[in-house]
Amino acid sequence: MSTPVRVVAFLAALAAVFGITLAAGRVIGPVGSASASASDDRHGHAGEPQPEPEPTRAGSLPRGLQVSQDGYALRLDPDAFAAAPRGELELVIEGPDGKPVTEFTTQHEKELHLIVVRRDFSGFRHVHPTRADDGTWSTPLDLAPGAWRVFADMAPAGAEPMTLGADLFVHGSYTPMTAPQKDVRTATVDGYTVTLEGDLVPGTDSDVTLSVSRDGAPVTDLQPYLGAYGHLVALRGGDLAYLHVHPEGEPGDGSTAPGPDITFGTSVPTSGTYRLFLDFRHGGVVRTAAFTVTAGTPLEPWKEDRFQ
Repeated sequence: MSTPVRVVAFLAALAAVFGITLAAGRVIGPVGSASASASDDRHGHAGEPQPEPEPTRAGSLPRGLQVSQDGYALRLDPDAFAAAPRGELELVIEGPDGKPVTEFTTQHEKELHLIVVRRDFSGFRHVHPTRADDGTWSTPLDLAPGAWRVFADMAPAGAEPMTLGADLFVHGSYTPMTAPQKDVRTATVDGYTVTLEGDLVPGTDSDVTLSVSRDGAPVTDLQPYLGAYGHLVALRGGDLAYLHVHPEGEPGDGSTAPGPDITFGTSVPTSGTYRLFLDFRHGGVVRTAAFTVTAGTPLEPWKEDRFQ
């Protein structure tokens, strides 16, 4: 076959292949067309407008990760101050109208519980600020230098209970502490020994029981604190998610003993390390015991050879 004939034959074959491809493209549609998008998570139909994905609902997230929720916002003033024996912290809870909220529903005997935790877990405060008529809350705080997380646990009147969180920075030189990575189920504070029994099960409600003793003898005359014989705060390591923890029973109900055991219902969303802080009252003094509990399977330590 001569060279011109070969060229003509090649061009004819190329045109035929191009024609087939073009026809297939018209049937299948280009990448990113309505036909392609019909197979994504929105499950729409070709040619129809596709709805926008729904935003993540605040209720599906652990508490304390957000500075605002459902139109309410936590505002600290200031959000950074110098370390001092008695620094003063002021805050407001802004409502959906942008104004400070002045009415709250009482929970556990208080309108607002303020939890202040250093991000390396080396400091913990549970205080109850005073609210002025204009909605400004204030409280003195004695905080060491470092990065702290402030949790406002409250229920604005007419709204669901919520916990908002914001960072607070205390000026000064400091060395971050390493948070415990292994379980710590026994704590000693001011001569009291508190032990924790029970496990945190990811995605499932579970109970933990804390037992208080002093000088080897069980404490059987705990005093009520915030409507219970103890108050427990649980925080997830890494992001300090603030978790739901509820005491079982209450003083004076005829079945809840004043110690030595205090049982709490817990619910943790994921595996990981959690830091627990128990406030209990005895002899007219509130004391805090801290614990570390691993939920689920412990993570394997990082190894350098993973990156080789």
